[in-house]
Order: sequence, then structure tokens, then C-alpha cells
Amino acid sequence: MHGQMPQEIEVWYIIPAIRRELAKSMIKDLKITQKQVASIMEITEAAVSQYLHSKRAKEVVFTKAVLEEIKKSAKEIAKNERLLIQEMMRLTNLTGVKHVMCDMHKKHDAKLPTNCDICFEGDLINIK
Repeated sequence: MHGQMPQEIEVWYIIPAIRRELAKSMIKDLKITQKQVASIMEITEAAVSQYLHSKRAKEVVFTKAVLEEIKKSAKEIAKNERLLIQEMMRLTNLTGVKHVMCDMHKKHDAKLPTNCDICFEGDLINIK
């Protein structure tokens, strides 16, 4: 992953991990079927199954606080599917999510300075 941008890490790792946790929450907490989750999240049933069996996005681990925010989003999305994009945007901007993305970026790009804080510039929601 040498030389990848934080946005690439977000697309390849962070967003799938958020989708994984949303799917898990909708199925386990809200008792929504895999088929319904696939429809709500606009992904295939196979993708939902892979998320549930940790075959996708398994490298990313979120804090309990971030997982609680994802559960809140799952409830909102389940009530109104049109909130999917809004909630995904909110979740990707959580400070705790940015920390995971930053840590992955540092781990995979030896050229980054140890004090890099590019991911934290601008307005972020402070959930660690």
C-alpha cells in the first residue's frame, strides 16, 4: 500500500468496515434480514454475508464509542433508507474513524512523518 492517499484507505478499508458494522447492527440488533439489509445499503446479499462472517473489512477495528455511533446510524437508516449517505458521511468524519484511517496510513506508508496530522485538519466530529 506504499504511497496510497488517506482517501484510498478510506474507500478500500474504512467504508467497507463501516458497512460491515452497519450490516451487523441491522441484523443482530434490529432483526432485519440479510436481503433487506442488502437492499437498504445498496450492496449484494453476498457482500452482507461476507461482512457478517468477517471475510470483508476484517483489518479495521473501531473503538466502542465509534461502534455505538454506528449502531445509532443503523437505527436511523433502518427508519429512513434515504439517510444512508448522510449517515455514512457523518460516520467517516468521526474523529475515532479518522484515527483508524490515520493509523492504517502510517502503518502502510513508511514515507509519512511520525507527527503527520493531515487527516485531522478541518472540522471533525469529536468521537474517539
